[in-house]
Amino acid sequence: MASDTEQNDTRPRANQAEGRPDAERDAPVEQTADQREAAERYEAIRQLALAGELEHPPEAEEIVETLLDTIAQRDEIQSRLLRAAADHQNYQRRAANNEREARELGVRGVVSSLIPLIDQFEMAMAQDPARVSGETIVLGVKMIRDEFLRVLAGYGVAPIAPDIGDEFNPGDHEAMMQQPAEGVEPGCVSMVMSTGYKLGDRVVRPAKVGVAPQRETGPAPTKSEDA
Repeated sequence: MASDTEQNDTRPRANQAEGRPDAERDAPVEQTADQREAAERYEAIRQLALAGELEHPPEAEEIVETLLDTIAQRDEIQSRLLRAAADHQNYQRRAANNEREARELGVRGVVSSLIPLIDQFEMAMAQDPARVSGETIVLGVKMIRDEFLRVLAGYGVAPIAPDIGDEFNPGDHEAMMQQPAEGVEPGCVSMVMSTGYKLGDRVVRPAKVGVAPQRETGPAPTKSEDA
């Protein structure tokens, strides 16, 4: 019978084995000498069978033919797997290249569309402030804004610009405050702080709005004591 000390020694070893990292536990087990010898023997038999030099009794002819057929099938399947793996790697490489090129083309298109707007800003900044009225400057800025919106529209961007009195839509609007306004029903837009934008059906930025609060209701009238 093992002593208590020996039993105590075996428990930490088991715990250490269980606590090993996954990579260490999952590492392939090295073949023993017998396993390596058997693998070498099987490979030698396979090579002899393929070369037609495998000695066998006449009654084992069918077994050898089956072995050769199995070897041929295995080699064909292995070849197909290698070709499939190579094709998959080539597909992944082409897909990654196509994705990168598509992204670069998209960015290039956006930049090319925005560069003319920068030219318009440069032209506006080159004006002599002493000879340009404030009205002219505002008109020029409005023209640049309209051109910018036109460029965005070409990429599927649409403004979210609610009108005063429109019903509040939590999908397109972001309520920043409660703000009463004359003629605006409760729960409707009473103030527009900034325009929102959509890209297709996806909201990029909701419109920031104020919402008319619910009407306050006074205390319920009480019945008179004489009633």
